[in-house]
Amino acid sequence: MGIIAWIVLGLIAGAIAKAIYPGHQGGGIVATIVLGIVGALVGGFLGQLLLGSSGGASYAALTIPSVAFAVIGAMVVIFLWGLLTRQSA
Repeated sequence: MGIIAWIVLGLIAGAIAKAIYPGHQGGGIVATIVLGIVGALVGGFLGQLLLGSSGGASYAALTIPSVAFAVIGAMVVIFLWGLLTRQSA
């Protein structure tokens, strides 16, 4: 998958994850893309770990399963980022 496809997948996954994850995450378009790309990696790893395959995600194309796994991964990353940056009051 070319770098442009990774950026597009990251943008789509990050935007969807931010839209459905409760609360305010902050960050701009660059943060959303980075979040989505990291989420795509995490989602692919989770799909490999849980399903024993890529779970239908394709390396060569933007497919619905690849976006779904990227969104799930991005939501995991949002959750973990929230835990790491939470300040005690």
